Amino acid sequence: MAIFRFEALKSAANRKPVAVEEIGRKSELFGANVFNDKAMRQHLTSEAYKAVRAAIEHGVKIDRKMAEYVALGMKEWAMSKGATHYTHWFQPLTGTTAEKHDAFFETSMDGSDPVEKFSGSTLVQQESDASSFPNGGIRNTFEARGYTAWDPTSPAFVYGTTLCIPTVFVSYTGEALDNKAPLLRALSTIDVAATEVAKYFDKNIKKVTPTLGWEQEYFLIDIDLAASRPDILQTGRTLLGHTSAKGQQLEDHYFGSIPTRVLNYMRDLENECILLGIPAKTRHNEVAPNQFELAPIFEETNLAVDHNSLLMDVMQKVAERHNFKVLFHEKPFKGVNGSGKHNNWSLATDTGVNLLSPGKTPMSNLQFLTFFVNTIKAVADYEELLRASIASASNDYRLGANEAPPAIISVFIGEQLIKVLEELEGVSTGKLSPEEKTDLKLNVVGKIPDVMLDNTDRNRTSPFAFTGNKFEFRAVGSTANCANSMTTLNAIVAKQLMDFKQEVDALIAKENLKKDEAIFNVLREYIKQVKHILFEGDGYSKEWEIEAEKRGLSNHKNTPDALKAKVSQKSLDLFEAVNVMSNKEVEARYEIELEEYVKKVQIESRVLGDIIRNHIIPTAFRYQNVLIENIKGLKEIFGKDYEQYADEQIKILKKISEHINQLNAKMHAMMDARKEANALTNIEQKAHDYCNKVKPFFDDIRYHADKLELMVDNELWTLTKYRELLFTR
Repeated sequence: MAIFRFEALKSAANRKPVAVEEIGRKSELFGANVFNDKAMRQHLTSEAYKAVRAAIEHGVKIDRKMAEYVALGMKEWAMSKGATHYTHWFQPLTGTTAEKHDAFFETSMDGSDPVEKFSGSTLVQQESDASSFPNGGIRNTFEARGYTAWDPTSPAFVYGTTLCIPTVFVSYTGEALDNKAPLLRALSTIDVAATEVAKYFDKNIKKVTPTLGWEQEYFLIDIDLAASRPDILQTGRTLLGHTSAKGQQLEDHYFGSIPTRVLNYMRDLENECILLGIPAKTRHNEVAPNQFELAPIFEETNLAVDHNSLLMDVMQKVAERHNFKVLFHEKPFKGVNGSGKHNNWSLATDTGVNLLSPGKTPMSNLQFLTFFVNTIKAVADYEELLRASIASASNDYRLGANEAPPAIISVFIGEQLIKVLEELEGVSTGKLSPEEKTDLKLNVVGKIPDVMLDNTDRNRTSPFAFTGNKFEFRAVGSTANCANSMTTLNAIVAKQLMDFKQEVDALIAKENLKKDEAIFNVLREYIKQVKHILFEGDGYSKEWEIEAEKRGLSNHKNTPDALKAKVSQKSLDLFEAVNVMSNKEVEARYEIELEEYVKKVQIESRVLGDIIRNHIIPTAFRYQNVLIENIKGLKEIFGKDYEQYADEQIKILKKISEHINQLNAKMHAMMDARKEANALTNIEQKAHDYCNKVKPFFDDIRYHADKLELMVDNELWTLTKYRELLFTR
């Protein structure tokens, strides 16, 4: 295996950049492989086109007869793009995407009359074997039936030779078995709730659309170097490895010149993105060595989530062409920054207004304040649930480290907006005097900038920060499906806007207040209630942990603790009230996520044990024998005085033996703890045991293994080292 390490290094060092063919002007080719509006106009009848548009814009159901016309046009378009198969492309609760390919090709019973066929019923719905997908107890093991149903709001696309049709995935009894169905429900609910509130300011508003701009961070490692590390192949991260002398401390990688091999990979990836309608906009070096970022233009949330899920798959496939391995894990390397996926969220109206953008008039600024304060109120009321939405075994390694926000959910809005809220809070209750109305509209609201510029500095330690015209949910992990966090965020804001409208309408009806006065009164009370969630300082500091505890904010540092908020009565009531998930669906997800946590820590512990037994300890023994032979030789030469000449060798030999003994003892203790955890039948207790009794051994084992890496002859060490993984270009 030691030879394999050096062969991998030689192979990586001799790599040449893979040539990338330019595809032409991106603006002209954007969405060329997407069944978008342009393609539908060309390939559908006018009636079929109108039916699909009605489904997209108003949620009108497409009847089966019209679906036949849509399927016919979609098939002809897809075949013109080289498609030979089709698939219902969905997002089960595994965190990845799923697809089963069927050929358009069919024959009659006797094998004659071959034809390319794709029916409306096949487009709209398919029965899928759900037996091997996570279900959290929604159905019995022997009940395999599940259904995929077409989501017309996310356009079909051709990738390779396959027509991919975005779908939801539900059980035989109708419960959601995927990430998309709850997200669509949340988006529908917030559309209604936000539109009702927005009509206070503009009666012409008929629809509000949540938007999302994600930022995908990732590492690129040469494919052979990755293959030389069993831990990277099986867990997506390095379980062992001493930090490199040079890491990111010189800050010379961030925004630096992109290496040629990587740049060619990025160009190739962007070409694929353009054809698939993914609006890739930004690329750059991130902070850690061999870490990079891709960010798109903002899109409607459902489409943005689909595009991110598709992108992560495409990234791996393109990487293979360039002899790279993409690492999405939140913390693949110790001692350097990990990776996140910041979710930038806002609300846009069908009249072209960003509801979270400060305006140029008193009325538009009042509108901004309404949605701004209500969002903060939603986060304040459901901070534990928001924390649960980004909980995972891999994100636990990142949260609270020096590149990511802490596990404590707080909101950063900047000094200027803090002052605005303080002044608004100071206005007297009840009916406003003419002077107060003028003061509010001209002096308080008017202090918000009247252009769409960031009116706050950035606080990288804040998990939820306002950045000028949007909120940035920074705590989302790089491996995550954005649907989880976006379902939760849109659900809690929808519920808050519904409550807000009830309170405002009640004040107008009961207190005979004018609309603006009622809004101001409710907002002022909210400002008093959200102070505990607002924090402008250093989220990494110990002082903030102490202060947050005093404020009553949660600090769930691990996934088993964080996930408990999902099944609290408060959360169950919320999801039912906004028609996003039933109690059964929420509880199923809780069980699935706990099971996933257990399995991931279990896999890591087993891989760690395998590496210790089959790599680290045998290599250390081999080097011990080298030292022993050296000491024997010195004894033969110097006789009884040999010890004064072999003193250092003996010390090293003893030190290596100590580390081997500790390594072996810790490894067996970890195995015993794992066996005890595996014997448990309660998934909550099992998750907590893996978290608190198995996982703590990881750091202890790593300490001794990494010490041995520093002591053992480099020529004998079998695992590719950090300096090689992170700095081989």
